[in-house]
Amino acid sequence: MFMDPAQVPELAALSDAWMDIRAELLALSKEYFIAWPEKSIYDGNWTVFPLYKFGQKVEEHCALCPRTTEAIEGIPGLLTAGFSSLAPGTYIGPHFGYTSEVLRAHLGLLTPPDCAIRVGPETKSWTPGGLMLFDDTTEHEAWNRSGETRVVLLLDFKRDPAADVHYPDHVLAYGQ
Repeated sequence: MFMDPAQVPELAALSDAWMDIRAELLALSKEYFIAWPEKSIYDGNWTVFPLYKFGQKVEEHCALCPRTTEAIEGIPGLLTAGFSSLAPGTYIGPHFGYTSEVLRAHLGLLTPPDCAIRVGPETKSWTPGGLMLFDDTTEHEAWNRSGETRVVLLLDFKRDPAADVHYPDHVLAYGQ
């Protein structure tokens, strides 16, 4: 189920800076994007430009996106952050996240029509500068049925910033 982003006040910095974040995204070369590693859950072209992977800063990428980095680093317990890109016709099938110890947020950047995400029984479309917050251990799926690329800033952060988070070993291997 979706949650109210106002529950995490630090997320407001993303909405405040969304136009700067989108400008940094648009300045990036597509060569920096890599395929989402879990290829078994999607059809099409799902790529990501990682800024943080499992709590580790990707220095080279963050240097290319200083305003984005500034905005995300204000989120307590940040674990994963990056630009998530769905090419036209891409479908991410129903799946579950790996730990209830984190929450996921999406900031809409490039949001063509006919793109949406279902979390549990609820389906929403992204909007420019709009935030979504959800527990990704709830079954979810996403699609891009448009003729344009959809890009969001995707973030995972700890529900309790002081807690340790435990991912299965095979998931941590994606971060290498």
